[in-house]
Amino acid sequence: MSPAERHRVLNGVCHRLSVDALLLTEASDVRWACGFTGSSGWLYWSPWKACLLTDGRYTIQAGREVTDAEIRSEGGDLATQLSEAIGQSVERIAFAGDHVTVDVAARLSNMLPQTEWLPTARLLAPERAVKQDIEVEAITRALRITEHVFEEVLGLLRPGYTEREIAAEVIYRQLKRGAERMSFDPIVASGAHSALPHARPTGRVIERGDLVLLDFGCVVDGYASDMTRMVSIGRPEADVLAVYDIVRGALDRASESARAGMGANELDRTARSEIERAGYGEAFSHSLGHGVGLDIHEWPGVSYRNPEPLPDGAVITLEPGIYLEGRFGIRIEDMVRLRPGHNEVITRLSRDLFIV
Repeated sequence: MSPAERHRVLNGVCHRLSVDALLLTEASDVRWACGFTGSSGWLYWSPWKACLLTDGRYTIQAGREVTDAEIRSEGGDLATQLSEAIGQSVERIAFAGDHVTVDVAARLSNMLPQTEWLPTARLLAPERAVKQDIEVEAITRALRITEHVFEEVLGLLRPGYTEREIAAEVIYRQLKRGAERMSFDPIVASGAHSALPHARPTGRVIERGDLVLLDFGCVVDGYASDMTRMVSIGRPEADVLAVYDIVRGALDRASESARAGMGANELDRTARSEIERAGYGEAFSHSLGHGVGLDIHEWPGVSYRNPEPLPDGAVITLEPGIYLEGRFGIRIEDMVRLRPGHNEVITRLSRDLFIV
C-alpha cells in the first residue's frame, strides 16, 4: 500500500470513529501506519498532521524508515512529547483502549484536559485485517521457511532427542534460513505431553511409539507464519490413526468452506461439528483459528463466540484439534487467505501424518 493509500485509510479510520486524530501506541499499529520498526514509538495522526514520537536511540532509524511524518526524538516520556507536539487543543482523539494503561490514559487526560480521549478496542484491526499482496508475499516467504525447517527436523526426530533439543533446532534452522525471529516460542510436545494445546518444550526424551506435535513459525519482513504438523515415531496405534482422521477431516471441511463474508462462528462450526459428531466435542478446547500478520494473533478470531463476518483478504489459521489427557493430542494447522466465495491455501506441506 502506497503512502497515499495508507493516508486515505487512516483518514477513513478517523471518519469511522468520528474523531479528529488517532494516537497509535502498539508497535505493530505504528509499523503498519508509517513503517517504523523500533520498539519505542507512538504515532499521532490527523488529516492535517502526522508525528512519530520516539527517543534518541531511534533518531537515525526513524529517519530512514519514516518518510511521511514529522519525527520527534527529544527524549523524555512519550506522553509529554505528545502534548508538546500537538501544541493546540484537539477535540477528540481515539487511542487503543485495550493497550494503553490506566496510568498513561490519566496522564494524557491531565496534559490535554480540553481533549476528549476515546478508548477504542481493536483500533486498526478492521483495516489491518485486509492484507495487501505485498503483505501476503511476506507471510508466504515466512511460511516457506517454516515448511522447509519442518522437513529438515523430520530427520532428527528419533528416540533419544529431547523436546528442547528439537525446539532449539527449529529456532536455529529458521534463523539460518533468513527468519528475523520466531513468531512465538516453538511448541514441541511428545507422548502424553502433546495433549496440552500450548505445551512448552521440556527435557522429556522422545521415545519410540510417541506422537509428536510441532507448532512453530517465523517472521520475515515483519510478517509471521504459523503451522502445526504431527509426527509419529514408529507405526502409530489404530486409535491414534482414527483420531487423526477426524482432525484431518475437520481441517479439510473448514478449508473447503472458508470464504470472506461468512461469520467467523459459522466457519468454526464447520470444523467443530465434524469433531462433535465423532464424539470428541469436549476434547476440542480452543477456537478454530485466528488472523495472522504483523502479529501472530490478530483480528479476526475464528471462534464460536465471534459472529462478525470474515473480511475479504484476511489471512487466518485453521487449526482444529483433539486433546486426550494422559494419552495424546492432535492438531493440524494451515494458513489461508480469504476471498469472496473461496480461499487460497497458503500452506503447501501435506496434511498427512508423518511417520519416521
